[in-house]
Amino acid sequence: MPWPTIRSGSDFLRTFLIGAGLCWSVGFVVIALCYQLELYADGAMFSYAVAVQDVWAFHWHNISGRMSVFLLILLPAEVLVGLTGDPSAGILFYGLLFYLAPLAGLIGTLAADCSRNRIIFVYACCSTALLCPLVFGFPSEMWLAHAMFWPTLAVSHYASRTVGGTALVCAMLLTLAFTHEGALVLTFSIVAMLALRGFRDASFLRAAAILIVVLAASAAVKIMIPPDEYYADVLVRAALHFFDPAVFQVSIVALLFTTIVAYAVLLLVLSKLAPDRAYLFAAVIVAIALAIYWLRLDHAIHASSRYYLRTALVIVTPVFGALAALFAIYGDGRIALALPEVERAMIWLRRRSAPPLAAALMLLTLVYVVETAKFLAAWSQYNAAVAALANSDESDPALGDRRFVSSERIGSIANRLSWFSTTPYLSVILAEFTPKRLVIDPNGNYFWLSCATATANEKAARAVPTETRELVRIYSCLHR
Repeated sequence: MPWPTIRSGSDFLRTFLIGAGLCWSVGFVVIALCYQLELYADGAMFSYAVAVQDVWAFHWHNISGRMSVFLLILLPAEVLVGLTGDPSAGILFYGLLFYLAPLAGLIGTLAADCSRNRIIFVYACCSTALLCPLVFGFPSEMWLAHAMFWPTLAVSHYASRTVGGTALVCAMLLTLAFTHEGALVLTFSIVAMLALRGFRDASFLRAAAILIVVLAASAAVKIMIPPDEYYADVLVRAALHFFDPAVFQVSIVALLFTTIVAYAVLLLVLSKLAPDRAYLFAAVIVAIALAIYWLRLDHAIHASSRYYLRTALVIVTPVFGALAALFAIYGDGRIALALPEVERAMIWLRRRSAPPLAAALMLLTLVYVVETAKFLAAWSQYNAAVAALANSDESDPALGDRRFVSSERIGSIANRLSWFSTTPYLSVILAEFTPKRLVIDPNGNYFWLSCATATANEKAARAVPTETRELVRIYSCLHR
């Protein structure tokens, strides 16, 4: 009797990928809102900017190339604060919109995908399940870029060749390109994938023409709305290090790589002893080894590296997109090249690789679930420590004001989740906008607000108490 399977072969793998992508997408929203992940790292500054209704003046005019994030996520949250007078509601709405993006992207992809077996949607789910947990928690604009990429890919392939269809493709490509500078790579890749249909194909020609418009618009916006002098050098340095290989020299990448290599080696060895069940035995052995590692040896937290691994979204997402486009065009019978080797590989993958691949994906999912749980536990501990310090009577006047207190008073273990430049804003929010103390990292060397900007915000009518904004103004004027 053969080893039992659920809708064996490619159907099983397809079902698993869709389920994993949708579960993660729903989980992102629920977990983020329950644990206030919109406040992590730079998110504390963005959330404070929403609360005091000054997102554009505080920072976004410096990154005009990310206009889509401002218009779709931050501006609506800021407007809600103005309408309700409740800064906490605005921050919650910001978190909801931001972390809802992957689920919205999958829904949009499903609606636009007309390929055989909705293959683009399947790859979108796969990409969501395998890439998004790497950066989940950090408010990188690449989060929205990844969510926008998949429906844009589907629309570019299957939108009708009418004025309305062309307008939709143009709007989607523009929105994608203006999520993050790295999203221009994703935009280029979509057009390149359409070339598989042939250089004379109407969909390719339409997208190529729109790409010229997108590049012109991107350049025009950068010229018309340049960053402040303080940020110009910072942005250049960040861009130069975006593709630094050192980005991937972190514990989570090493763990994922080790997991897959160990599984592959065991699968190869066990396939000679138990061909039908080798993938299952290999997965169980690796899972046991992972459990021992987490219980006995592991002391790392995947936290700050969530920021730097946004590079993986720029590099790997187009790879998944290329595979999705290749399978979709092949299924449509529209591929412009005769690739018999690729066709044979596709047939082999569908017939033979599904169970082993599903087992490998389950192991990666296990790693993501455990590492996310560790991150959430550490984040909760850190938040509690910051809130306690913000509401305490402790004081470190040497920082510039008797109402300032050093974050070094927090234990080193809890402080692993700190993000030095945004700690003051996090302390304000966790103290419900009435902190007794502003928590400051004395080692901070990056300051978001100029004295002029903070002073203007203090003098304006806002939902956040003036006394709180005064603290932020004093802190800002000490440094910029």
